[in-house]
Formats: sequence, C-alpha cells, structure tokens
Amino acid sequence: MSGSPAPDPDGFDSVLALVNDASARRTRDEPAAPYDQEADGRPGDARQAADDRVAARPPAEEPAGAVGRPGEPEAPLAADQAPAGTAWPAEYGPEPPGPAAPPPARSGGEPRAHEAPDGEASGQASAAAAPLGQCGARRHGSAVTGWAEAVRAAGWAGQAVRERTSAVRPPLELPLAEALGLVLARPLAALTDLPPFDTSAMDGWAVAGPGPWRVRPDGVLAGQSGEALADGEAVPIATGARVPRDVTAVLRSEHGSLDAHGGLHPQREVVHGQDIRPRAQECRTGDTLLPAGSAVTPAVLGLAAAAGYDTLAVHARPTVDLFVLGDELLTGGLPRDGLIRDALGPMLPHWLREAGAEVRAVERLGDRPDALARAVAASEADLVVTTGGTASGPVDFVHPTLERLGADLLVDGVAVRPGHPMLLARTAPGQHLVGLPGNPLAAVCGLLTLVVPLLRGLAGAPLRQGKDAGRTPGSGAVPDVYETRRVQLSSDPLAATAPPGPDAAPTAVLDAPVQGHPSDTRLVPVRVDAGRARPLSFGGPAMLRGVATADALAVVVPGGAEAGHPVELLALPWAGGGGGFT
Repeated sequence: MSGSPAPDPDGFDSVLALVNDASARRTRDEPAAPYDQEADGRPGDARQAADDRVAARPPAEEPAGAVGRPGEPEAPLAADQAPAGTAWPAEYGPEPPGPAAPPPARSGGEPRAHEAPDGEASGQASAAAAPLGQCGARRHGSAVTGWAEAVRAAGWAGQAVRERTSAVRPPLELPLAEALGLVLARPLAALTDLPPFDTSAMDGWAVAGPGPWRVRPDGVLAGQSGEALADGEAVPIATGARVPRDVTAVLRSEHGSLDAHGGLHPQREVVHGQDIRPRAQECRTGDTLLPAGSAVTPAVLGLAAAAGYDTLAVHARPTVDLFVLGDELLTGGLPRDGLIRDALGPMLPHWLREAGAEVRAVERLGDRPDALARAVAASEADLVVTTGGTASGPVDFVHPTLERLGADLLVDGVAVRPGHPMLLARTAPGQHLVGLPGNPLAAVCGLLTLVVPLLRGLAGAPLRQGKDAGRTPGSGAVPDVYETRRVQLSSDPLAATAPPGPDAAPTAVLDAPVQGHPSDTRLVPVRVDAGRARPLSFGGPAMLRGVATADALAVVVPGGAEAGHPVELLALPWAGGGGGFT
C-alpha cells in the first residue's frame, strides 16, 4: 500500500478530518469551568478517564480488521472465530491505506487492565490485556467531539457507506404495499398527467353555454365518459367523473334548481371552467414529484399509485444487531441484591425500528468480553449497537474489545449531557458500531446523536441542515445531518412553531430557564404546546420518567438558556417525530 494514496472507500478520511478539526477547536475554545459530576450522575473526572484510555492504546500501523500477527501470543478469540469480513471485499474497490497513527495522548500512564470484581479476572482482563501489538483500535482526535460534529460525522459515515456500496447493493423494486417506511432510491417521476383528463371537482351538473339548461336524463358517474353537450344542455355529474366535451362549467348541486319542466336554473353566476379540474393541473407526465431520498409515507404511496406506479425503487432497511451488556441486569421481577431491571433491552429494538432499521438480533451478553468480541466479529449487520461498557469503570470493556478487533474509533466521547461516553467505530469495511452508555436516558441521547443520523445516511435519506442550536462554541460548525420529523408539536395549530424552511428542524420557545453545562450541549426532555417548551423534571442520565412523558428533547447550548429562548427540538416517536427518515 505504498506509493500514491489509495481511494477511501468508506469516506473515512473525510469524516476523520471533520472530527479532528472539531476536536482541535474544542480543545482551544473549551472553557475551564468545572462540571458538576454528581449532577450528571457519573463519578470521577470523565475527561481524565478518556485521556487515560487514549494513553493506554498503542500506535496503529496495521489496516483496520487486522486481528493478530505471526509470532504474537494468541488472543482469547479462537482462530476459527476470527472477525468476519475483515478481508477487504474486491467489489469495494482498492483497499484504503491504514490510517495515520493517532496524536500523542494528553496524559501519560501505563496501560491499565480492566479488573473484574469477585475474582473474575479471566473475563474482563482477557479483552483488556490481550496482546494487541500494532493493531489496536485507532483513535483520531485529541478531545471529545462536539455534539453537532458527532451528529454530522455519524450521518456522513452512513452516507459514505451507502454511496460506495451502491453497486453491490442495488435498490429493491417492491410493490407499493411493501415499500412503506423505506426511502426512494430514484426520483418519483409522474407516469401520467394528473388528473389524466378534465374531471368534475363537485357533484352537480355539467353545463354547456349560458343557462337555463335542459337536463338530459342520463348522468355521468366516475369511471364513465359522457357524450358531448350542445349549448343549452346539462347532464348530472359526480365528483371525479370525466367532464364531457364542450362543457362550459360544473354547477354545484346547491347552486342550481330544477323547475317543473326539467329546466336547470343557476342560483349564482356561472364562471367558465368553474369546479373543473383541468387535465395536468397537478403535474404533467415526466414531472419529478419527489426526489430520491424521500421517505415513503402513506401519502407517498397514494401519490405513487395516482401517478401510475405499481412498484417503487427503494433502499433496503439498514440492518442492526443489538447487544445488551451488563451482569447487573434483570429481565423480570423486582430489583434485588444490587441487581436492576434492564430498561434498554425492551426499549431500543422498537426505537430502532421506528428509526427505519431492521433489527436482526437482540442478545444479552452480560459482562463477557469474549462473547462481545465473538458477537461483533460474527455480525453481518450494517450497524452494531451495544449498551453500557463505554466509560472507564472496572467492567467497561467495549474499548478494549474494539482494540482487540482492530477497529477505527471515529467518535470517542461526545460533548453532550447526558450521553457523554458514547462512541462510534468502524469495525469492518461497510460496518460501524455505536456504543451507547448504559444509563437509560444517556443511551437515548446517544441513539439520537449517533444512531439515527447514521441510519439516515445508510438508508439513503438526505442529510439535511439543522438549526444553529447544536453548534460547538467557537467552531462555527452547523450540523447538517440531524433531521427530526417536521411536525407541529402543539394542540393549537395556529400557535405552533412551524419550521422556517424545508431543511430546518422544529423549534419552540422555552417556558423556563435551563441550566447549561459550561462547554457541552444538553438534551433536556420537554413538553411542547402552542410553540412553548416546558422543561421536565427527572432528566438525569439514569432516569426515564421525564422522557416517558416528553414530546421532544430540547437542544440546549453550552452555558444554558433563559426563558423565552428558542431551542431546537428532537421529536420523539410518540409525538410523531420518530427520529426516523421523515
């Protein structure tokens, strides 16, 4: 892989440039104010922990996907269980060069093995302490990624995979009934004029010439073609019926009266062409009705059918495997003896489906690094999602597992609360992994920050521009990926805050002040009515009580926001927002 630079099949270098540039700006512009760890529910100094993880990682020289080299001690993952898909597929084009070595860590220290409680050293330590040689996970950037940049990087990563694998992932041609919720792979062009002929817009009479008119005994119903009319004639006509030739107008039933001799008299002036929908009023054959990347909604199905389609060319749903980590999680009964109920296992699969994904597997792996390594290596999904294990606690082994698998870390921590220790990695060509925090609301924030934009990119949905609210201070970067469903979250449509443009996310005005983090974005559960957002209690990282009654998460800029300040909204599925493709 020497000589001229090889192509970048997954668009990885451009995404890394975005993250690195944003990280450098954050390091320069970040205020030095301390953060209240207790309020965030995370003990210790999170940034120092992240620095220690970086310092513990060896420099990377091998390409992504290397699992070991001759002469090195064997890692716990057996040779016959080597990560699937690590060989670069020929159909992806030339193999890209290995990424450059990451910058020196900002804090020193020896690599630390993750110690398991109760003497279970063989589990957690096996992934953390396995000899990695030069194939450890490669982290790019020197600071956590700003929220807006993380959103953008996830979307670009998904889009790059979609664009560079389009040749081996051709669109699906599905019947209309099976295309709902997918994304158009080609523009929807009209196959016929709409309407295809002049039609009546009302029940009444088709009339020719000035009145009064002699009413013919026959009528024209939808699906019929009546005979041409002579001046002074009228014929009963139904809504949607084809207008006979030489008709002047359609007279509504309530605007005419019949006399005893069958004559029709108008009750008001008749204007030429009134209540007639002329041919091609809506579109002409060949007109583009919707661009590629549009979500297929029920209304789109109706439009496609009216325009002459029996099938639609759509992108397949991105596939997701979900792995739930943590020995402390119960699947039934009441919490006991330090064990707690698993909230993410029941919640995330449905949320992922709402976001447009096909969830292929949901597995509970506990705190078993070997099981996670084997599961990720065997996964053929477009996206692997894990819950928990992304911080730096004694059993947080996602980072060591990614090191062991030779993954590329694209986002390693995001400047958002809750959800700070989320991560995004490329585990194989065309495959990514999002590590969500274990705390429930923090996981929701990670889902909306990294998973939804990445799924949008994978599904071929356009990466639209959001509001300035998520901007990292001093960076000047505006997120151009995140898109919620553009809904009016209000019981009063006249007072609701409609988006200012087709590419803008919904906004609302805060009812009350919201305390901010000195340097990180906050995502706060809110109730929205009449264009005003009321912040809710119980918005801590481990709490779901607030988000369960919320309409949206408000994006609060670093430093906080006062009452009356407009905020961007990330709408939730039950409010019609879904966080999906529409």
